[in-house]
Amino acid sequence: MPYRILILGASYGSLLGTKLIAAGHDVTLVCREKTAALINVEGTEVRIKLRGEDGHRSLFSRDLPGRLDAATPRDARPEDYDLVCLAMQEPQYSDPGLRDLLARIAAARVPSMSIMNMPPLPYLKRIPGLDCSGLEAAYLGPEIWADFDPALMTLCSPDPQAFRPPEEAANVLHVGLPTNFKVSQFDDATPNAMLDELAAGIDAFEVDGKEVPVKLRVHGSLFVPFAKWSMLATGNYRCITEGEPLSIEEAVHGDVDASREIYDFVGDLVIRLGADEGDLVPFEKYAAAARSLKKPSSAARAIAAGATRIERVDKLIQLIGRALGRTHPEIDRTVATVDARLAGNRAAS
Repeated sequence: MPYRILILGASYGSLLGTKLIAAGHDVTLVCREKTAALINVEGTEVRIKLRGEDGHRSLFSRDLPGRLDAATPRDARPEDYDLVCLAMQEPQYSDPGLRDLLARIAAARVPSMSIMNMPPLPYLKRIPGLDCSGLEAAYLGPEIWADFDPALMTLCSPDPQAFRPPEEAANVLHVGLPTNFKVSQFDDATPNAMLDELAAGIDAFEVDGKEVPVKLRVHGSLFVPFAKWSMLATGNYRCITEGEPLSIEEAVHGDVDASREIYDFVGDLVIRLGADEGDLVPFEKYAAAARSLKKPSSAARAIAAGATRIERVDKLIQLIGRALGRTHPEIDRTVATVDARLAGNRAAS
């Protein structure tokens, strides 16, 4: 059965959107007016490598069986959709237009799947025994999540790596690392059945008889998307320094023993929340992948470019650790460095 899916964010969101329309579903991307006009005329282009091929192929939305269009936050009507996907970074939702749209999504009680590294507060409220009141300091606008029903909020790990080529138009996305989306189930059987259908349709899509990577994998555990926290704390946020940013490879392999210690500390926090060892990724696998990550993380690049706000998963990890009676000096040092750099950027702006 074709579903109607509203995706907030036309950059990273166009990757999932392309996979969904390839499976025959209808997708609306929410974005700025200029980008929406471009997409409604030209569609989108997602460049991705097929299994066994060296070069990227272009998947054009106009050639796929589902329908794709775009709308501004003001014009989006969440009550008309079966699923909402949140594919922007957490600070972006504090924009007045997006705040209004989020309020309408919550009121419409549409199942929502976040594709953020930063889990929305309603999702964290699904974790038994976790006091979320002390975690609000990690969010730019914690109040915008207050009206969401936790049972209708789930989290999908944004593991595939993709970017807009700077020389290209805003409707082009290049997939660098075509790993899978990993989504936890809802607390409700009906949207879970929908997730299973979406995943099966994405699995079935092929191009010239070849498998197309980036699948949707549905998990019963709440904690599978948290496997990325160790990676973010060990690599991405440690790219941020008092001076020039490090590459992820440098942040991880500059001191492998320290990196392993941070990685394991964060993994232990996730296990204390209720995860199984099998929900996590071994350090060796991450360290090997980090060898190929020759650029600074997006968070580090943003701060170097003058950003005054970014997603603060580093601070969320610190606050969860404190709630569980656990601290680590390197986590505290990273949070202090990021705080100082953002404060400096705010002063400069």
